[in-house]
Amino acid sequence: MNMRASPIFMALIATFLSCMVLFSGKPAEGIIGINWGRQSSQRMIPSMVVDLLLQNEIQEARIFTAADNVMAAFSGSGIGLSISLSNFVLHVINSSTVAEEWIQNSVTKFRSQNVDIRYVNVGVEPFSTTFTNKTYDNAVDVLKLIQNALNNAGYGDIVKATIPHYSDVLKQGIMKPSEADFRDDIKAKMVEYLKFLRENNAPAMIDIYPIHYCRENDLDPDFAFFDKKSKFFVLDDNGLNYTNAFDFLYDSFYWAMRKAGTPDLRLVVGQVGWPTDGYPNANTTYAERFYKDLLPYVIGNKGTPLHPGMPIDVYIHSLSDENRLGIWYGGFQRHWGIYTSDGQPKFKIDLSGKGRDIFPTTAKGITHMPKRWCIFNEDMSDMDIIKDEFDKACYNSDCSSLEPGGSCSHLSFKQNVSYAFNRYFQVKQQRIHEKACNFQGLGKVVPDDPSTGTCIFPIEILAAESADRGAPFLGINGDQFIRVSLLAMLLPLLSFFLISNSINVELFTK
Repeated sequence: MNMRASPIFMALIATFLSCMVLFSGKPAEGIIGINWGRQSSQRMIPSMVVDLLLQNEIQEARIFTAADNVMAAFSGSGIGLSISLSNFVLHVINSSTVAEEWIQNSVTKFRSQNVDIRYVNVGVEPFSTTFTNKTYDNAVDVLKLIQNALNNAGYGDIVKATIPHYSDVLKQGIMKPSEADFRDDIKAKMVEYLKFLRENNAPAMIDIYPIHYCRENDLDPDFAFFDKKSKFFVLDDNGLNYTNAFDFLYDSFYWAMRKAGTPDLRLVVGQVGWPTDGYPNANTTYAERFYKDLLPYVIGNKGTPLHPGMPIDVYIHSLSDENRLGIWYGGFQRHWGIYTSDGQPKFKIDLSGKGRDIFPTTAKGITHMPKRWCIFNEDMSDMDIIKDEFDKACYNSDCSSLEPGGSCSHLSFKQNVSYAFNRYFQVKQQRIHEKACNFQGLGKVVPDDPSTGTCIFPIEILAAESADRGAPFLGINGDQFIRVSLLAMLLPLLSFFLISNSINVELFTK
């Protein structure tokens, strides 16, 4: 028998390597971190967020902007930080000089202020074809420039650069993890990426979204969970059983790494979570069910079928909802948070991983805007004007909860319009004097909460800060920076515009 080609033999080797990791200085248990994005119209200030993380025993956080006001809040907190380079600026880091200047302004500056930066994430799923039709083929080149700049600055042993990848970097249609390999169009890049990580003792990173995987592959939704209730999809892969999507995808990525010649790399899960709105299976009940088993699974060092007993580090996605995120893949993209945007927990989750039946702590120091709502005055005399004002309100706010399966998808026609008007009114900070509830005479302000059933008509928080301050140097001139920033802001609006007609047709035919 050809032992080198035997899947069983490779699995035994993988188990041996897992054990070697456990006895070579790896922490005794997996780490639970969390992603914190700030694409919201109103948001918690950074000091509140850091306090919230500490209360919930979160050890690491992944942030997407290294602005002064954000980074200052983490100074002395003991929370390990992962900072990010956006896909939009990967083309800017095109030389060692630019990379070194970015490190100076984004790492050295803040580490000198007692901010514990541990990772630099280069891009956000730059090779994914699921969420965009554009790939960023220079991501590996930028990774090398950033890590080399870290090494030259003396941070090579304590700050590692990596690239977060979505699971669609793997070939489609695999039925067993052992069949996994990287897509042909990016395989050479992935091999280059992984070997560079190994040279620098840095981890690979994969983002796992079980709800996406089951949706994309038309699988039993129960396969997304850890409670072994799935009857449709249980695999026997050379003696290894797979009863959930997380184990399946995690081990699939490991098989692909082995085929790329890097079987000994550590693998971190950069994003894993469950959305709570904007999709039929996106709700708090399912989210609570998902995390109830995931987090004790991580802390308990159960490992995966291919790596029993090996600790797994995960970053929960995410801390709070972001109503400015793009929704071209679905309205649930704005509802990944375990908290609402005002720091209220949505469901029970023990972020320590101990499996307690508890709600996470509530954010402290939050101040809401006055208890008043903007609703439709029910003047039905001109349907064209109503539709136009509805479209404008949604375009400039967030109506993702109205999508099929969302928490507000059951509303009547008039309630749909009221919901849209109120979201715009709140985003505009209830500015009555600026006609935030006018809508060509169709809106009116009321003191009574119009929420109904599962549909909450939210009141947003007072914005303690309107923008991030001190964005790190990106190696571009002012005009280029403005263009990049405008593009980043316009994409979510463009995405809503592209799907708004399909949403509106349904809302206006009820």
